[in-house]
Amino acid sequence: MLATAVTSYVAVRRAAGFGFRSPALALQSFARFSAARGESHIRAPIALEWAGLARSMSQRARRLGDVIRLARYLRAEDIRHEVPPPVFGSEKRSRPAPYILAPHQIRQLILAASRSGYRTLRRDTYSTFFALLACTGLRVSEAIRLRLDDLTPDGLVIRCSKFRKSRLVPLHDTARAGLERYLQRRLAYAPAEPQLFVSLRRKPLLIEDVEVAFRTAARAAGLPATLRARPTPHSLRHTFAVRALQACPDGRGAITRHMLALSTYLGHAKVADTYWYLEAVPELMTDIADRCERFVMGGRR
Repeated sequence: MLATAVTSYVAVRRAAGFGFRSPALALQSFARFSAARGESHIRAPIALEWAGLARSMSQRARRLGDVIRLARYLRAEDIRHEVPPPVFGSEKRSRPAPYILAPHQIRQLILAASRSGYRTLRRDTYSTFFALLACTGLRVSEAIRLRLDDLTPDGLVIRCSKFRKSRLVPLHDTARAGLERYLQRRLAYAPAEPQLFVSLRRKPLLIEDVEVAFRTAARAAGLPATLRARPTPHSLRHTFAVRALQACPDGRGAITRHMLALSTYLGHAKVADTYWYLEAVPELMTDIADRCERFVMGGRR
């Protein structure tokens, strides 16, 4: 009975637009766990026992949170379901500090990628791939999934990204020229593959391959890790967001419009995800302090 309820609940969440893959697998596991103990309804002690099997406290909190939301949903029609107490604390994990690259470091990284390994398409693939991330702020997964027909006269079409949203990302003339140079070699190498970026196997890139290529280029470029963060492919997206925020004009109305536009451009589900950079990056915190001081002292708003 509980397994059937889980199936119905997962269908409702997915119909509402959620991918819901990991929570669905977890709840199916919980349903089997409960059935093995002869339970057809959610029981708080069983839920705590099941969630407690996870290795870390954050994993336990996340598993229990999935059951709590399921219990609230099911209890609306059947009060025999019990809502467990959130004894493992908050599900939210603290976000790691972003690694922000200086302009010269981005140039060094792309140059290193263009010289990495043998003189094959791989050099062009990863130097172009990293350059595209740096100048558009795309997620790595979005860039990997780009198809040839996603490159349009108006820009790049990002289809069903992280939150099942599609959007259009405009391209600067220099970025378009770089992609077209890459495509001249790439189309001759793998003409039948519809993905924009391909590996030497003539297949779409794998995220593991991108991470290996980035680490190799980062070492060659001498990008240092810090106590707060280390460089990853996603650092290029973080850097784009921070530079865009630093270009924000003064004035409350202008800032609001700028933040909303940037949030939409980056494909954030909530504008709060964009505002997060303001508190996560020391340079932006310094900018905020400077502007506040000017405002207090009677300078520009």
